[in-house]
Amino acid sequence: MKNYLQFGTDLAEKAGEIMLKHFATELEKEWKEDNTPVTVADIAVNKLVIESVLNEYPTYGILGEEESFLQDSEYIWVCDPIDGTYPFSHGLPLFNFSLALTHNGVPIVAIVYDPILKRMFTAEKNKGAFRNGKKMSVSKESSFERQLFGTEGRIVTVFDQEALRKILLARGVVFVALGSLTYACTMVASGEFIAGVYSKPKAWDCAAVKLLIDEAGGKTTDLYGNEQRYDGPLNGFIASNGVMHEQLVALLNKALQKK
Repeated sequence: MKNYLQFGTDLAEKAGEIMLKHFATELEKEWKEDNTPVTVADIAVNKLVIESVLNEYPTYGILGEEESFLQDSEYIWVCDPIDGTYPFSHGLPLFNFSLALTHNGVPIVAIVYDPILKRMFTAEKNKGAFRNGKKMSVSKESSFERQLFGTEGRIVTVFDQEALRKILLARGVVFVALGSLTYACTMVASGEFIAGVYSKPKAWDCAAVKLLIDEAGGKTTDLYGNEQRYDGPLNGFIASNGVMHEQLVALLNKALQKK
């Protein structure tokens, strides 16, 4: 049986090859019931993950965005085959492969791969977070002023997004909507973004970056500042450098009350 991290990075590189093979400005896509796009690459990578996990860890479950194979197990691999299908399907190089192994809902191994810039983000619980083998740390900034902040591109949220934006803009935040939660959150883990808030993410969006950010010295919670499981439905997601987390939760609560 392979080491979890080695298994994940090998799988990420194979996924990256599929993604690059299909990456184009006029990639054909279909639309799912939640009005998000899906491409042949998403489906192919998801299938690769299921086949690879069942071959190497036949008793483990797989929770994937396009297809899952769930069974009675404490261990579940949680995968987003292409996080950032919007930019990917429009020829924009802002997408990642995301994979995490959870044990009873807690991420213990994380791999996020950017095949365009060949950036492999990895983490194991209590062992730190790394980018291409070099240890990462979150930003130490204690003010929102001039800091990049990941946000959603759509207005449909469980909180008053406009209210939150006004509050943070008044504090000098620079909002960036990349179309990929994992891409933005790897920037939190590596110290480039100070934080990000997401209203309706799925477990496959957040499981890997939760561990990356925590292991890089940051903090991740639900919208109310609480811990949550990452092998099922989520109650939103806040990712930050940790220094600003409590302040951000308090500001967000004002926006939640206005909705």
